[in-house]
Amino acid sequence: MSKTIEFYFDFGSPTAYLAYKRLKQLEQQYSCVIEYKPVLLGALFRATNNVSPAMIPAKAKYMMAHDLSRFAKRYDVGFTMNPHFPINTLPLMRGAHAAKEMDCFDQYCDALFDGIWQKGENLGDIEVISSALDDAAINSSELLAKVQTPEIKESLLTLTQEAIDRDLFGVPTMFIEGEMFFGQDRMDFIEERLASK
Repeated sequence: MSKTIEFYFDFGSPTAYLAYKRLKQLEQQYSCVIEYKPVLLGALFRATNNVSPAMIPAKAKYMMAHDLSRFAKRYDVGFTMNPHFPINTLPLMRGAHAAKEMDCFDQYCDALFDGIWQKGENLGDIEVISSALDDAAINSSELLAKVQTPEIKESLLTLTQEAIDRDLFGVPTMFIEGEMFFGQDRMDFIEERLASK
């Protein structure tokens, strides 16, 4: 029986990008099920009095100079620190919920994660978002209209509150077999669970 990994993420996190890429690899290797849960990272920070590593100068310097590129190399994925970081991801995260409704979620996530963390695009700009969606063969007009609907806004808020209620304090956060793992540097533990019978 396939194991399920719940994956809470926000496009604005470079470590969520790395976890996303690694989960895609593990999905192919172990035929697991990834349950994607797009949430607002800023809301998690506010709820738990947490801050981004980017707000801690020494930690930010270390991550950006060494740690992120090390893991990108380990996972054999492209990575470029986005010059527009940090990006306001509210429309992007609402868009993820809209993409689920439009059955283009995988294409959407690939386009957005790669746009931010490989191409260095300013996906805080609505025109750049629209162009990235069109390039990915996603109907940008339809998706961006859905982003403004009360239903999509509420869907994001509800899932973010679910994350808060589950004691999340940041992303990426994964659950497998009921156990929580925070951070893309815990992917080895996820793989161990997938490999076990």
